[in-house]
Amino acid sequence: MEVLHIYEKAAISALVTQRPGEVKLGEQVQIFSSWEQLKNSPATFVLLGIPEDIGVRANHGIAGAATAWLPALKALLNIQSTDFLKGSELMVLGHFNFIDPVSTQVKDLENAVEQIDEAVYPVIQKIIEAGKTPIIIGGGHNNAYPILKGCALGFKKPMNVLNIDAHADLRPSQGRHSGNGFSYALKDGFLDQYAIFGLHQNYNNSAILAEIAGNPKINAVFFDELLSNGGTYQDALQPLMTQLNNSTGLEIDLDCIENVLSSAFTPSGFQINDLRKIILQSKKKFAYMHVCEGATQMADGRTSTSTAKTIAYLISDFLKAQALI
Repeated sequence: MEVLHIYEKAAISALVTQRPGEVKLGEQVQIFSSWEQLKNSPATFVLLGIPEDIGVRANHGIAGAATAWLPALKALLNIQSTDFLKGSELMVLGHFNFIDPVSTQVKDLENAVEQIDEAVYPVIQKIIEAGKTPIIIGGGHNNAYPILKGCALGFKKPMNVLNIDAHADLRPSQGRHSGNGFSYALKDGFLDQYAIFGLHQNYNNSAILAEIAGNPKINAVFFDELLSNGGTYQDALQPLMTQLNNSTGLEIDLDCIENVLSSAFTPSGFQINDLRKIILQSKKKFAYMHVCEGATQMADGRTSTSTAKTIAYLISDFLKAQALI
């Protein structure tokens, strides 16, 4: 727990740009004081950041996912507080402060990811046990594993997941990294039904495709099929959703959206408004939301000023839609 940096009111206020006659979400959000107090908080949702890209680098990806948290938080806190979304529904807990390992060898990075797992899952478990819905901004997709572990332990049953993603992240469970969080969650019994929406045929290897085809717990709709079959994304998603009856998490890997900066940047994928429609039109009560893999600055020098606002849109849509279910 010592790596969890909990925010005080002053830290949140410092991120809010105040204007006369306006009220921002950051002026209305709830502040964490204790785990006991959390249960009685009027907030339904708890926001948590995991700004790291150790798991991405362990998966031979380009660093950058650690940069999304703070700009996204600032963008979210500066949304207008209105009757559409007041802000008091949300508690800003804080973020994890993980130190990069000295060694950049893959094995040492994998060991560091295991340490991240051990730090993250107890916090998620406490949020669930308090009766709240975690919203997590990453960070690499390796964090799906400790999130699922924490939720499963909190609910005392395995989780289901809808993962909107270009990649299945079902690489072998041999050394933790961003490409095998769901493999480990399935193996360790924290994940039951795994639904993947928007997979790219070009970027999932034959072994992963065989695992999807042969495992009755895994169901997938490929983005290539969505392009060739026509119809709405909501209609194509519905058969997947009907199989997710237990507590279900929503995972959004930002590399599924066109031109959003990430390690696996894509010029072909969903538009941001496609994802917004899916979230806003969903009638499913989700146990958590995890937005991951986005970046505002990559290690290779690429930058983006739009990633933060993209994340803020997705989270504000989630808050609005889930409050109505």
